[in-house]
Amino acid sequence: MAEGEPSCTEGGTEFSEVQCPGWSESQLRKYPFQTRPIPRLSHTDPRAEMLIDNEEPVVLTDTNLVYPALKWDTDFLQESIGDGDFSVYIAQTHKFLYYDEKKIPNVENFMPKSRRVEMKFSEFVDKMHKTEETGGEERLYLQQTLNDTVGRKIVVDFLGFNWNWINKQQAKRNWGPLTSNLLLIGMEGNVTPAHYDEQQNFFAQIKGYKRCILFPPDQFERLYPFPVHHPCDRQSQVDFENPDYEKFPNFKHVVGYETVVGPGDVLYIPMYWWHHIESLLNGGITITVNFWYKGAPTPKRIEYPLKAHQKVAIMRNIEKMLGEALGEPQEVGPLLNMMVKGRYDQAFS
Repeated sequence: MAEGEPSCTEGGTEFSEVQCPGWSESQLRKYPFQTRPIPRLSHTDPRAEMLIDNEEPVVLTDTNLVYPALKWDTDFLQESIGDGDFSVYIAQTHKFLYYDEKKIPNVENFMPKSRRVEMKFSEFVDKMHKTEETGGEERLYLQQTLNDTVGRKIVVDFLGFNWNWINKQQAKRNWGPLTSNLLLIGMEGNVTPAHYDEQQNFFAQIKGYKRCILFPPDQFERLYPFPVHHPCDRQSQVDFENPDYEKFPNFKHVVGYETVVGPGDVLYIPMYWWHHIESLLNGGITITVNFWYKGAPTPKRIEYPLKAHQKVAIMRNIEKMLGEALGEPQEVGPLLNMMVKGRYDQAFS
């Protein structure tokens, strides 16, 4: 829960504006760490531009980025989205720890926490409602790219997004191309555990409310990501609800930034920032659209000291190169330990 945050406020310190949201703190899971509020600002506020320039998160309250989609609900989508097959993840708990299927052979006896199936949208809705009615533990989460395979009404709404605003953000900061967009539909209480992306992310909420807890790249050693070769690469190994402090002692000192986004809100998540996302308890079905942009090209002249996300990129590249050179990913950790242990943990005399 955000430190010192009253039930009818959302925002950050000098940026905050008092308002009563459509949710209560009783719908938020309790975690054993402190958080600070993420600023909520108009996209026309110069401070919002300043935060994006500094690669810091901000909730933009009035971009109209996905305005045509605010009418989307499961009934509208069922009528309009088309008869194609959609990717749906099914988990036996509320946690969706995603995995890279191509990396499964790297880890012996790896058992995914969720499974991916293809189904029609109507099948997904029926299965979701049936689970809610019976009170079953099984959870569902649809993830589908919005492309020309969806129905005409959805395509028209998608083309009506405020691309002028988002394209200006891309051009101003010399970001790379839009690599993907994703429609996300989940049940109440669904949790996507902390992970980071190597791209800029605009998280646009359409229906319902989602809690977003972010951590900057310099929290890397406190969040203990899986190794690069692991199927759960870029995700934290720590169970936020029941952290193992003996195994992950630095997690005691983690500090996050958090907000709750509602319909029309757009959260900017900078590249390499960790994000833990959850639908609120007793909050109904949530619908979100994500947009990912590649970061700007590496400057020819590197400025020192390096930024935290640059250090994370270097670490990832070293892990990848060592795994390829050794021919066995499991040998990377022991080799790094042998290189460092007893050599870099004290001042040189």
